[in-house]
Amino acid sequence: MDASLATRLSFLLTLLLLTFLPSPSSCRSLATTMRCNKHDYKALMEIKAALGNPYHLASWVPNTDCCNWYVVECDSTTNRIDQLTIFQANITGQIPAAVGDLPYLNTLVFRHITNLTGTIPSTITKLKLLTYLQLSWTNLSGPIPSFLSELSNLDLLDLSFNQFTGSIPSSLSSLPKLITLHLDRNRLTGQIPESFGKFKQSMYLFLSHNNLSGAIPNSFGDVDFVRIDLSRNKLEGDASMVFKANASTQTIDLSRNLLMFNLSKVVFDSNLLSLDISHNKIYGNIPEAITGLNNLQFLNVSYNRLCGEIPQGGKVQNFDSYSFFHNKCLCGSPLAACK
Repeated sequence: MDASLATRLSFLLTLLLLTFLPSPSSCRSLATTMRCNKHDYKALMEIKAALGNPYHLASWVPNTDCCNWYVVECDSTTNRIDQLTIFQANITGQIPAAVGDLPYLNTLVFRHITNLTGTIPSTITKLKLLTYLQLSWTNLSGPIPSFLSELSNLDLLDLSFNQFTGSIPSSLSSLPKLITLHLDRNRLTGQIPESFGKFKQSMYLFLSHNNLSGAIPNSFGDVDFVRIDLSRNKLEGDASMVFKANASTQTIDLSRNLLMFNLSKVVFDSNLLSLDISHNKIYGNIPEAITGLNNLQFLNVSYNRLCGEIPQGGKVQNFDSYSFFHNKCLCGSPLAACK
């Protein structure tokens, strides 16, 4: 091969290499497309390590954009992590303290993770923008920490289906924006805090399947409950205060307690969809006004001490004997005729 041909070939090879190699400016361009904040990236890598590098977080690869990782969301304006939702994962361990190092989080979820144990870390109080906290269907235990009341922007707190013990912190009532509170399906004891009557918003309250005892707070008469479920506890005494007209009440479940009050004297909200007061010691007659509940879809007053004739008409006629049986002297359709 002559020298001139070799020179031309060398020139062509060099030109091809320069064509396909990225320029310094293009490298800088690739780097600037990384949305992930370095502090958020560091916190997420610590969370992954603390959870034992589970397969569920396999997309959390070092030196990649954390805004594109599974179960993570970034705010489109700030590019900061604002949602972390880990659910239905085969993860063993505890909630990592590093979750508190994601200061822009508004949503934090650990749900359906049966091998998640331990307590709620205090570092969670650093999440001052948090509005939605769901730690449910896990095996978290210990007392419900009172420091959760420091999360002043919470509108939903869900700690259901866990192993929490002890009493309900009265400080939760100081959460100014709280609308939905799920503490059901735990091992909580003691009384419902009287301070829960301070909730000012239309409230969704779920405390069922615990070992709560004592009286329902009289202050509940001041709360507009959309849904209230206190079923399967050991609550005693009066519950008439949760019934009120001109409210937003859709669902009332007081079943399987030791409640005793005169049903004849309660008033029903016209929005009521579901009423379950079964398995208590409730007495009196069923008010005639129940026939005016045009939205009623479920009714169970069985296993009480009710008497008198079952009101006829409206949605009441849609319910069979199972809604009414095992009462002291209740009669009329769908039960036996009154004598």
